[in-house]
Formats: sequence, C-alpha cells, structure tokens
Amino acid sequence: MKIAYVTYEDQGKYTSNVENEDQKLLRFLQGKGLDVTEAIWSDPSVAWQDYDVAVLKSPWDYFDRIGEFYAWISRIRDLGVRLLNPVDTVLWNADKHYLQDIANAGLPVTPTRFIEKGESPDLLPFFDLFATDRLIIKPSVSGGSKNTFRFSREDVPQLQPRIAALLQEEGFMVQPFLREVQEEGEWSFLFFNGRFSHCLLKKARTGDFRVQHYLGGTIHPQAPDPELLKTAEKYVREFGRGCLHARVDGVVTGGVFHLMELELIEPFLFLFTDENSYQNYYEGLTGVLETA
Repeated sequence: MKIAYVTYEDQGKYTSNVENEDQKLLRFLQGKGLDVTEAIWSDPSVAWQDYDVAVLKSPWDYFDRIGEFYAWISRIRDLGVRLLNPVDTVLWNADKHYLQDIANAGLPVTPTRFIEKGESPDLLPFFDLFATDRLIIKPSVSGGSKNTFRFSREDVPQLQPRIAALLQEEGFMVQPFLREVQEEGEWSFLFFNGRFSHCLLKKARTGDFRVQHYLGGTIHPQAPDPELLKTAEKYVREFGRGCLHARVDGVVTGGVFHLMELELIEPFLFLFTDENSYQNYYEGLTGVLETA
C-alpha cells in the first residue's frame, strides 16, 4: 500500500520551535516498513493517482488557500485515493461552524456567535450577550491565530472598521475571552484511531493570550484527570469516527470542560511530550488501514 504523507510548502510561517515532528514521524513510519512518501498537497507535480492512501499530516496553510484546498480534496476523492481523515469529516471540520453542530449535540462548547461574510454588525452588543468585558473574534475558517483579535469595549471604535473590511472577504466568529486560557492554560488531548495517546496543557507567554508554541507559548505534558479524559473522549466518539488523528482542545471553566476546537485536519501532535506517542500513532494508522 502506497501512502502519501501530506505536508505543505514550508515558508517558515507555522514552523514549530520545539521539534521537526513531520520528519521524525515520517522516518519512524518508514522504519516500520510502511511505503510512505512525503507529498506537498499544493504541489501540482505530485502524481496523486499513484497513491492508495493520503495521510493529512501538516497541510498547515490550508486555511490561507481554502479554495485550492477544497479543489485538492475533490481531486483526491475523484481519484479514489483514501484520505485520512475521511473527506466528509475534513470538509466539515474546515469551517468552525462545526462548533454549532457539537453544541447542538449537547456537548459543552465555548459560547460562539457567527458573523457571516458581507454582514457588518455592531460589536458592542456581544459584550452583553456573553456577559463579559473582553471578546475574541477570528475567521470561521482559520488557524494559527490568523486575524484573531482580543478586545474590550474601549477597543471597538478602532477595531470595528478593520473587522468590517475583513467581513467583506470572509465570515467571522465571536466568543467571550476565557480568562482561564491565560491563567491556567488550554488542554489538548491527542487520540489516534479513537484511542487516547497523551495530553498536555498549553500556556501563553506573559502578556499574551495565544498558546501556540510558535508564538511563544509553553507546553506542559499532563496526566489527565480520568473524568476530564472521559469528557474529551466524547467529542472524538461523536464527531471523530473513522479518524486517524484527533486533537481535542478546550478549557475548564466553572468546573466544566468546554471545547474550543476539535482539530481533525492538521493539528500539531506534540509527539515529543510522550515516549509512547510515535508507536501510538503507528498503531492508530495500521488500525485505520485495516478497516478499508
């Protein structure tokens, strides 16, 4: 079975500052005897028809080139190449409107309101809606803190015109800023083929609210509380069926875990934080392949 290990054209924008996870995992899988080759999703010279399976490892610029990405997924499907994670799941997960589906299923999600492309609402009423003094606004199709703003009421006069201009290009989402992200950190739970592998707590650098490690955030491996893990498993069981990888990101607020994102496309896997993680990934991959 010939496997495409899908990455992106690295221009340094989303490069990890902790380890080259892509190359280490690729070498590990090759060392296990798998016929796996790195392929950049946007490279027109790749002969995708030569592959049986395409593993989405790090197409980290997909949200910057979403139209191209959707076209690439359609091509992969038309060629009969099996995509991991599944095509329908990836398409659903690419737009954060999926959070509404999860909330509708009764699972705790960070309160969210969507502003669609072309709309231009007043931002001030959202403070009362969420009963908060700080808000977060970001695109509905996004990653890496792209066009993400944290703001207070006092910031609205300056920010409103900028958001109005951005809304001409794409839709956005508004959420209350959860102080727990800054004070306690954001949890990440990693699952491979539905089985828990490892977890960690991501913390923003002093004065920031963004926890991404390439933006200065720090990473703290954790042994999760059993009840917290059971909650994380629910999101994967309900919405990550058939997935090779899933990362559940969330924060505990008011004693309840609230989902921030269910990462089913291209999450960094923080494999360096657990000695068994590479083997867990391999077993997850072979397990998924056996279900074909």
